[in-house]
Amino acid sequence: MHLSDNPAAPLSSPVSIPVAEWIRRAPKAVLHDHLDGGLRPATIVELARECGYTALPTEDPAALAVWFRDAADSGSLERYLETFAHTCAVMQTREALHRIAAECAEDLAADGVVYAEIRYAPEQHLAAGLTLDEVVAAVNDGFREGERRSGGRITVRTLLTSMRHTDRSLEIAELTVAHRENGVAGFDIAGGEIGNPPARHLAAFQHLKRHNCHFTIHAGEAVGAESIHEAVQVCGTERIGHGVRITDDIAEDGTLGHLAAYVRDNRIALEVCPTSNLQTGAAKDYASHPIDELRRLGFRITLNTDNRLVSGTTMSEEFQHMADTFGYGPEVFEEFTVAALDAAFLPLPERRRLIDEVVRPGYAALTAPTAPTARA
Repeated sequence: MHLSDNPAAPLSSPVSIPVAEWIRRAPKAVLHDHLDGGLRPATIVELARECGYTALPTEDPAALAVWFRDAADSGSLERYLETFAHTCAVMQTREALHRIAAECAEDLAADGVVYAEIRYAPEQHLAAGLTLDEVVAAVNDGFREGERRSGGRITVRTLLTSMRHTDRSLEIAELTVAHRENGVAGFDIAGGEIGNPPARHLAAFQHLKRHNCHFTIHAGEAVGAESIHEAVQVCGTERIGHGVRITDDIAEDGTLGHLAAYVRDNRIALEVCPTSNLQTGAAKDYASHPIDELRRLGFRITLNTDNRLVSGTTMSEEFQHMADTFGYGPEVFEEFTVAALDAAFLPLPERRRLIDEVVRPGYAALTAPTAPTARA
């Protein structure tokens, strides 16, 4: 049994390394991270100048980073999504997409991420004349470059996203199948949930199933458990993007309704993004975020960033928030990391290699008796 199936694991470990240091060093895996939500502020400014985009709120990179975070701290998913107009505006050429993907891989590797699935919507990068295939090729080439620059410390795969308010989902599903031998691991739908139920895209999901192709669905963020039910039982999703509203089907005494029990018992992974959930109003604060309750009830929980620029976060910062709020130590973060790899859209031998050769040895080194002593 993997740690990801053992919610009773202890919350802390007697490590002698300072918390921030072992968190930085801990191997991490992220399944829910949007490419257009994680650009470097300086890159946005430079690319905006190159392409003549003049609508940025500021051209100072530090001030721009603050602007994105402040704009996202609205408590509204719709307002949160508006920030992406600026990032997508500078992601319209092959060179820009290649650069942004390479920098994404570098930034994640520097933060200790050993495996990442990065999602983006190819349909949002066609304004300068690129084809869908050219967009996918540019991003994949950028990630391979970023992996090389990082010395092979990270493996990156992509998820092709269709926007749930448009009618291109079947086309993007076909694109996913066409490129799954070239770094594309699966498919997703994203965007505003309200008024855009996942079953609207049923033809896309059926196409993916016919071709044995993986997919996840954003659900249970802005809309309640009914969206999760539709994603799971109508569309057949393998994972749930966010999914925190599964608590709508859990009684105050912890009794699970039939949907919650089905999700838990079938090990359908929840791609939980705590900081983003606070910003979009899915949770009030870290202390009241349902991640700890869901973990203790036995759900398969993965910890994620969602949008590193827009949410002003990293995987290390998400770890830190959870450590500060719930007292989590290395065992729990190992549990989250193994859960992510167990649920990754990656061939089983590759998942096992990362778990057995990278993640478990990495956490064992953090908790070893010979670990470095705390620094003043």
